[in-house]
Amino acid sequence: MTHRVRNILSFSSAAMLLLALALPWAARAAEAPIHIESNRMTSTEKSNSVVFSGDVDAKQGDVRIRADEMTVFYHELDSGPKGGKDKKKPAAQAEKKTSQQVEKLICVGNVEVSRGEWLGTGKKMVYLSKERQVILTDNAKAWQGQNMVSGDKIIYYLDEGRSEVVGGSKATTAGSGDSDKKKPSRVNMTILQN
Repeated sequence: MTHRVRNILSFSSAAMLLLALALPWAARAAEAPIHIESNRMTSTEKSNSVVFSGDVDAKQGDVRIRADEMTVFYHELDSGPKGGKDKKKPAAQAEKKTSQQVEKLICVGNVEVSRGEWLGTGKKMVYLSKERQVILTDNAKAWQGQNMVSGDKIIYYLDEGRSEVVGGSKATTAGSGDSDKKKPSRVNMTILQN
């Protein structure tokens, strides 16, 4: 085998090992309990939602979300008879154990999302549970250490530890008659060097 082929095989093996180690961690992180504190809570069974308002502070693993208001949307999971399958009990007597699985969170007002050195802010945030994505909009900004980036939308991929910043469009105010025209906004980043 050539030296190049051996390096490619070594790299492939290492990548497979890292993937095998990372995937169970990602699954555990997504299943970690979510702890939420707020001044008020309102539950609506018909829409499978719970609204937390007033100084909301939520944590799941190493992720923390703060906002003025958070709406949690969930769906019911049916895991069958409580305590496992009991063949001796008739089906009518077997209790079903149900639990809730979060589908998405919508936060509004003074939103802050933090994880390690990463901090994202905006006026609105949507968290998609299945995709494990945090989407910040409306004056979205993100900091990594002392470096800051802003845009119309910031998507933070929790399992990958990466963020994507998207510009958009905004109205221009300079000049006569230009106020109706749309001008693309740009992503802005500030990098502080030591």
